[in-house]
Amino acid sequence: MPNTQLVDPFGRRITYLRLSVTDRCDFRCTYCMSEHMQFAPRAQILSLEELYRVADAFIALGVKRIRITGGEPLVRKGLCSLLTRLGERDELDDLAITTNGSQLEAMAAALKMAGVKRLNISLDSLRADRFAAFTRRDSLAAVLRGIEAARAAGFARIKLNTVVQKGRNDDEVLELLEYAMARDLDISFIEEMPLGAVVSHEREQTFCSSDQVRSLIEQRHPLVRSSHATGGPSRYWRVAGSGTRVGFISPHSGNFCGDCNRVRVTAEGRLVLCLGHEGALDLRSVLRGSPGDSPRLQQALREALQLKPERHHFRLDQQVQVVRFMSVTGG
Repeated sequence: MPNTQLVDPFGRRITYLRLSVTDRCDFRCTYCMSEHMQFAPRAQILSLEELYRVADAFIALGVKRIRITGGEPLVRKGLCSLLTRLGERDELDDLAITTNGSQLEAMAAALKMAGVKRLNISLDSLRADRFAAFTRRDSLAAVLRGIEAARAAGFARIKLNTVVQKGRNDDEVLELLEYAMARDLDISFIEEMPLGAVVSHEREQTFCSSDQVRSLIEQRHPLVRSSHATGGPSRYWRVAGSGTRVGFISPHSGNFCGDCNRVRVTAEGRLVLCLGHEGALDLRSVLRGSPGDSPRLQQALREALQLKPERHHFRLDQQVQVVRFMSVTGG
């Protein structure tokens, strides 16, 4: 009987795919990319049909959740056609998007109609000057309008993602949480991923742990441990007396590799098995070398999973271990 599941050498079953549809973005977030990015030539980016073939192969091998990422996925032309095809797949339990929110005001209703169930929206500050410093764009008002458009569209759940940095936005933790609570949104606070070389700050100096963030919150809002899980790395708590869930993503202080159930595919078709390692499989060559050969693609995925490492080893006190930026890796 053929193997119809993706299981790595450590017995972890892969059920969650993060699929990047573009490396381009209309922001230049300081922790995500350089100000003068060199984007991949368009010929190297997977077509929408190739992206669907990748998703289809993963679904055939047991993936139940797909998150569409970038860059900024909503700048990809024709994206809704891909989302509609994925939204029609009964095998999927969840189809979600991570976005910076800049395009949501115009696109939220169409995303909902296409079958997207959940949105993650990046929001690192509610202060226009700080937002511009983080993103190198003066677009806070557009993002806030996008959040309201997403709420009006009726998504089952909307979550904000905040990368917390000491001395840069840690004094806004409560303000951001209360913004989410007032709108019945969830929010995850994230320790910065040490991917790519940055020039705007020293990561070791701006590091703010999840425990520190939780301590800030509990000065005003008691938190209750939650059993909620989305298939991603967030560990959730609930604000007592509120419907808002608070997630903590802790790649440094709370390694979450033991139950890793996810892989990433970049917009160029590179299968990234672990955020903390450079190794990747070139799926684009398989797609273009054997067009339409689904068994060949599935076999390549099964073989690649045998190389998935047990864990990452992120360190703040060392030189950058992974040179690719998060925008290249994909969400």
